[in-house]
Amino acid sequence: MMRDQRLDKLAKVIVEYSTEVKAGQVVRLTGEPVALPLLEAIYEALIKAGAHVLPRIVPDSFVNLFYEYGGEEQLKHVSPIGLKEVETIDVSIGLWAETNTKAMTNVDPGRQAMASSARKPIFKVFMERAATKELRWSGTLYPTQSSAQDAEMSLREYEDFVFTAGHLDKEDPVAEWQKIEARQQKVVDYLNGKKEVHFRTNAGTDLLVNVEGMTWINCCGKENFPDGEVFTGPNLNAADGGANGVVKYSFPAVHHGREVHDIELTFEKGRVVDAKASKNLDFLLQMLDQDEGARALGEIAIGTNYNITRYTKNTLFDEKIGGTFHAAVGAGYPESGNCNESGLHWDMVCDLRPGGTITVDGEVISENGRFLGEGWPREE
Repeated sequence: MMRDQRLDKLAKVIVEYSTEVKAGQVVRLTGEPVALPLLEAIYEALIKAGAHVLPRIVPDSFVNLFYEYGGEEQLKHVSPIGLKEVETIDVSIGLWAETNTKAMTNVDPGRQAMASSARKPIFKVFMERAATKELRWSGTLYPTQSSAQDAEMSLREYEDFVFTAGHLDKEDPVAEWQKIEARQQKVVDYLNGKKEVHFRTNAGTDLLVNVEGMTWINCCGKENFPDGEVFTGPNLNAADGGANGVVKYSFPAVHHGREVHDIELTFEKGRVVDAKASKNLDFLLQMLDQDEGARALGEIAIGTNYNITRYTKNTLFDEKIGGTFHAAVGAGYPESGNCNESGLHWDMVCDLRPGGTITVDGEVISENGRFLGEGWPREE
């Protein structure tokens, strides 16, 4: 059976554009068996590029078995092989493909927090190497029935949604992402050097973020794919702590397959001091309390992909929705200047389209989810 040609196009973009794989480099390729068609397409592209490929194909059932039967020592174990791997590989390509997005719903949150915290040393090395570009990485999604069901679409509809979000319906997707990079760079150039970003919505979000001395990053399909955001980290060393105010998140936040609804976080001096939710509050609190860095604001970002217009319960897409912003708790990205360390990095999305504004050093740059700057990202 012939592969969907869009998978070959995606593989080419990931290998040649996103990660720029060169002959002789060691590339880790991870994914689940259900994603085999895309794994094969990427593996083929990697071999043709002359890479040394380290396949890591792991069924999601292994994760469930680990949490069900693993002892405390196993949950807290830091794999020396896993650590050596992230110290050694040149490129990491990961595929998300779930056959059951709710498989983790009944796992003890305390056990999840324990395992997440144990991964912090590996995560730290990964983030530091990625910040210096010593390690390049890219993550993308293979459409499954489970993800389509979450998005309330048929599999065919969801496939079209996924590939359109990545401009894989275009003749030359790389050229499209280069145009996006140029538009987003105008936003980045404006934001770099600014001191304060103020997010407000009619629903009650009122968040001040100190970004003085921080670096804004242009996300244009190099790491997450599809992409479409600009981000930085708050200045947690500032006198005001970097972030103050309230965020009332617009959509359920999904982490490890568990949905938390109606999240409201109050930040004081860069840290969450109060957390509310109408569903799975206990899970939210255990994630926030897993280690010292988990309650800090690690990232602040603006979604710029106007090809993505609807919430689908998948963070890869939801955080990129044009006209939203996300404030992520936990680990920061060192390349932004935020070096907060945690086993957690949880992106939660707030919609600016129904009456929201972004104000930078007193100047309004976005109203109702639309940028006001000329030549900035916009609806096609």
